[in-house]
Amino acid sequence: MSKTKAGGTSKNTTDSPGQRLGVKVWGGQAVKAGDIIVRQVGQTKRPGPGTFISRNFTIHAAKDGVVAFKQRRVKKFSGRSIPRTEVIVE
Repeated sequence: MSKTKAGGTSKNTTDSPGQRLGVKVWGGQAVKAGDIIVRQVGQTKRPGPGTFISRNFTIHAAKDGVVAFKQRRVKKFSGRSIPRTEVIVE
């Protein structure tokens, strides 16, 4: 005879590791061409001059220089303007 009652199976035992998103290089720091500046899901920060964005919305440095962050107002399709951070390599 069993010592414990039938409890069924637990379904929430698996867990995925974190994606390590966020800003990797802060303003005022030097970068080389190809370095990752921001890893993000969706376009929360926008690429500016001296940067480019890859398919998974990661912002990379296109040239050697110093990173800077600026606030910009961007118009949405509805006509509303919203603030977005622009990543620049100078």
